[in-house]
Amino acid sequence: MEILNLPQSLLNTALTGFLYFISKVDSLDWKELGADHEINHVLNHKHLGNGSIILFHNDAKYTPDVLETIIKGLRDKGYEIVPIGQLIHKENYYIDHEGRQIPSSENTTEQTSAAQ
Repeated sequence: MEILNLPQSLLNTALTGFLYFISKVDSLDWKELGADHEINHVLNHKHLGNGSIILFHNDAKYTPDVLETIIKGLRDKGYEIVPIGQLIHKENYYIDHEGRQIPSSENTTEQTSAAQ
């Protein structure tokens, strides 16, 4: 199965054989608001959390210079950088309120905790 990140405007497009994902943490690097803005925006994004997929663009002006700082900042916050394939579950999962896939085994624990 191929993995595909479509722009939000194309999410209703049906392409067979692809697994879709949406980036909830947009670096906004395409707006070219400055290196410090890009760093702070990503590291303090309201949707940043375990399982977040951060969107960067190939031709962004500041991203090549700030990426090392952003990665260090994410690691300092306890996050681990992993390939997208490790974040996407093909079965036995649910989608949480932030749009993240959560393995179903964690769903049982979450429901049990909520019931107590």
